[in-house]
Amino acid sequence: MKSRLIKDGIYFLGAVDWDRRLFDALIPLPDGTSYNAYLIKGSEKIVLLDTVDPTMTNILLAQLKDIENIDYVVCHHVEQDHSGALPVVLEKYGSAKVIISTRGKDMLIDHLHIPEDRIITVEDGETFSLGDKTLKFIYTPWVHWPETMSTYLVEDKILFTCDFFGSHLATNELYAEDKSKVYEAAKRYYAEIMMPFRTNIQKNLEKLRDLDISIIAPSHGPIHNDPNFIIEAYKDWASDTPKNIVIIPYISMHNSTRIMVDYLISSLTERDIKVERFDLSSVDLGKLAISLVDAGTVIVGTPTVLVGPHPNVVYAVYLFNALRPKTRYISVVGSYGWGGKTIDILKGMLTNVKVELLEPVLVKGLPREKDLKALDKLADLVAEKHREFSK
Repeated sequence: MKSRLIKDGIYFLGAVDWDRRLFDALIPLPDGTSYNAYLIKGSEKIVLLDTVDPTMTNILLAQLKDIENIDYVVCHHVEQDHSGALPVVLEKYGSAKVIISTRGKDMLIDHLHIPEDRIITVEDGETFSLGDKTLKFIYTPWVHWPETMSTYLVEDKILFTCDFFGSHLATNELYAEDKSKVYEAAKRYYAEIMMPFRTNIQKNLEKLRDLDISIIAPSHGPIHNDPNFIIEAYKDWASDTPKNIVIIPYISMHNSTRIMVDYLISSLTERDIKVERFDLSSVDLGKLAISLVDAGTVIVGTPTVLVGPHPNVVYAVYLFNALRPKTRYISVVGSYGWGGKTIDILKGMLTNVKVELLEPVLVKGLPREKDLKALDKLADLVAEKHREFSK
């Protein structure tokens, strides 16, 4: 891939990873991803913004083949999918200095063993002249590491944001033209990576509020030449108000829990509540995370295994607790054989979220008529609770 011109003196150096299907040995990548670097040629200085994943170093170097000198490399974020090729770039350009946030300096030394004398730290709001172009550095911590920052190219009104506003999406389209496809990929990215830091996202969005932005250039996925599209999406996702949606992640061993889930979905539907159901025996955890972004209530369906919840349910609840969505309410439905401590175990896992536990419905064996009535009562309670944000 060759570098691509964004505006005069500003180039996109992209490495598209079409075939990658797992990130951090954890996150599913159904649509691949990309690692975006950017080159800015000022009248006096040349700067490279971020690098690429180590596996794509040769692609970056090919795009830098005709670039004889780089004065600075901006490291927005130390994680290796953006900084992994940095040691090779610094070896190629022996006089180049790395620009990073003050908190990022030690992290850069720890993770990549960059010599301290090659590093320049910048403060929040500090500017750097390239001659006819000016870089302004804006701290955007916890999107999703503590040292992250963005760079605003003042004269061209371009905001380079690294992970912020990014999407795991492999495409040869430079700009986010297919908005529905980009929206889904960006929401998945937000759900899996940004959602645990939702309050920090709100603060960082506020920091950007007064900037005149014509383009947002993230380091994953296509560039946003309609910045309002992705900014408004982030405002919605990071807001404090959930939607009239119930998420039901469940698993069933002998169909008793499935019967309860099917009945509950019907009961919630009668009360005009949107339901999204996930079978945890075959779920795409990324899609479950996407649904959690908006969910007002999560109702977990689990049989009792020995004395506790099914292991797949434990994993899903661990994910819920780790991602910290804005969900207000949670409950549990399911069946047990002779007894157990399912509710106590699940409650003990919810250490990071502020949710109200609605009365669980656990039954012994197959559900009876009185159990189905209890599910109707739970649906009534959910409908009552959702009135505050379903208008």
